[in-house]
Order: sequence, then structure tokens, then C-alpha cells
Amino acid sequence: MADFDFAAQPGVDEKLIRDLATLRFLDDASNVLFVGPPGVGKTMLSVALGRAAVDAGHRVYFTTAAELAAKCHKAALEGRWKTCTRFFAGPKLLITDELGYLPLPEDGASALFQVINQRYLKSSTILTTNVGIADWAGAFGDATVAAAMLDRLLHRAAVAGIDGPSYRLRGHQNQADAMRKGVNARVS
Repeated sequence: MADFDFAAQPGVDEKLIRDLATLRFLDDASNVLFVGPPGVGKTMLSVALGRAAVDAGHRVYFTTAAELAAKCHKAALEGRWKTCTRFFAGPKLLITDELGYLPLPEDGASALFQVINQRYLKSSTILTTNVGIADWAGAFGDATVAAAMLDRLLHRAAVAGIDGPSYRLRGHQNQADAMRKGVNARVS
């Protein structure tokens, strides 16, 4: 958490993030949703919270949404569905990264809903997504599943919208700005 540059992301609610870092949300089995475009720090913040939870003695599991859907699909085909859902229900904190970056297979949204439902009111989930909450129905292709998932996730949740420049592209932008200034200085 100490490495997160709040000055570079002025849209981040620093007070909320610092409150999340206390890990009180785990005691309430509350959820955290980080919503924003690529490169703004959603994954970094979720990993920092996950690391803090591990350091506090909690079980934590990190996965991507696509990976979770693939594992659930494989388990269903192999007759291990109950074992799979028990596995994802087990950790005190489940971090599901990159929801919306890759299309989920047809049963992927259903599998994700079932995992969220198993964890509901029992343990916490952090979800990172580039898809705004209002657009989940379209992203999942099933408005009912999206609404049911959001109902459970948002019942007890902190939502942190992050809208700012990409960390990864910041260096490129600085370089482009310097080149532009150099060209403009020669033209003047």
C-alpha cells in the first residue's frame, strides 16, 4: 500500500483506501469493487490489500475472472463442481481480477455468480473491473445473472472508482510531452 502513488491518481478516494487497509471489511464479510480503465492501479491496490490480509493471518486467493471461470468449467466437466465451489468459498478473501477484460465463456458468468453466492455474507471478495456497474448486464450477456451478482456484491461493499491516467503509459506520456516541447521550442 505504501507504494501506491495517490498524487498520480487524484481521483482515488485516499481515505477509503486507507480505511480498507485496516482490513475491517474482512470482519464484516464486506466486498470491495475497484472499477476503472486499465492501468490505474486496481490490481495493485487489490494485491496490497491481499498481502495485508495474508500478513494478518488470513487465507487469501488471487485469480482472474477468466481463470476462475475456466477452473469452474473444467471442474463441472470432471464432476468436481462441489469441490471447486468449496475451494473458492474457503479463503477469507478472494481477489478476482480483470472482470470484463476478456469475454467469459457462456457458463462463465453463471460460475462466477455461484462462487459469489457461496461467499455471500460469509467472506469477502475484491473484484477489479474495467466495466462500469451500469454495463454489467451487457458485459455478461445475461441481465438476470448480472443483477443477482451485483445484488450480493453491493449489499455490503465499498466501491472505489478510479478514473485517471495509466501508470504504465505515464512514462510514455512524459516522453511524448518532452518531445513535443522540444519540437515546439525549435519552431518558435
